Amino acid sequence: MAKQLQQIVEQAVAQVLKSQLPKLQAELVERVIAELPATTGAGGGGGPASGLVQAVAAVHAGTTQKEILKALLDAGSAYAARVALFVVKAGTATGWQGRGLGDDEAVKDFPLDISNGPTAHAYQNRVVTPANIAEMDRRFVKQFGAPENEQLLVLPLVLKDKVAALLYADGGANGALDAASLEVLVMATSSWLEVASLRKQVQKETIDGASAMAPPAPAPVQTVSSFSDPFASHSPRHTAKAAPEPEPAAEVVEVGARAAAASAAAPATDPFAGLSAEDADTHRKAQRFARLLVDEIKLYNQAKVAEGRRNKDLYDRLKEDIDKSRATFTKRYGSTAAASGDYFQKEVVRSLAEDDLSVMGANFRK
Repeated sequence: MAKQLQQIVEQAVAQVLKSQLPKLQAELVERVIAELPATTGAGGGGGPASGLVQAVAAVHAGTTQKEILKALLDAGSAYAARVALFVVKAGTATGWQGRGLGDDEAVKDFPLDISNGPTAHAYQNRVVTPANIAEMDRRFVKQFGAPENEQLLVLPLVLKDKVAALLYADGGANGALDAASLEVLVMATSSWLEVASLRKQVQKETIDGASAMAPPAPAPVQTVSSFSDPFASHSPRHTAKAAPEPEPAAEVVEVGARAAAASAAAPATDPFAGLSAEDADTHRKAQRFARLLVDEIKLYNQAKVAEGRRNKDLYDRLKEDIDKSRATFTKRYGSTAAASGDYFQKEVVRSLAEDDLSVMGANFRK
């Protein structure tokens, strides 16, 4: 059920999600609901599909991590009497906020056991897990009580194949628990957190002025699968002094040895070796910024990118996005030493067209 819903949601989102057009969010969630099975949102304690549309729209209205997660909990409380979000870091889950379990901060910093029971199953397998309260962490049940019908649900919030948080839900005293609607909400939240994270990266590059710093090593290519951890700032009190996860030292040494050998075998070729440190740094920043802008275009227009490549009219389909991002890049780097590199144009051809200029179409400026 979870995989099928995820595929449906991803296909629908890919068709309508566009950058800088918040008004299309309503259309997005309506498309998602239209693609879901007819029973979604009608069973359990949930309302009609229109209510779920509004709930997903509320999540998508958030622009920061805190706003998005609060919207998830607020919307989720319409489909479960009690909900709580637990952030997962370094193999431990700690409470963030809840609804229906006392005040909103009642679960804050509560250490949830994810080594066994439904929480372990949801965390390890990344699947929605229904269970009986008897299987739940006993400390949690002792502190917050049990639902009347003893049924609960644990939903993983997955960001790029990693469980970043767990949502606990139960029916409380009235037994209201709409699993399908909660699943849609969690998946919509996961997708929107990734979008918000990518936007934050682009904004950071935009406002990252000419700070004096030594020229860094050439950065790896930024891809859509690389994004900031939206829970990086979460540091619960009872885990604040915990040691970080150990790094795979042997693997790091092996990789370093291979890199050193490769470096000895072939001399390093720095394309900016002949430039001043300041100009070289500007060129590298311009390259990274171009990659971020094009990655954002790809993320918002996956269906159009695929169709444009097949029909060799990619520029016509993405003209508005490409021209707008080009203007952003030109405003930032058009009057700098990096202007001669034409990095945005090169990144469009490299990333969107996969180095095949013909797929851009006749109207793309060469």
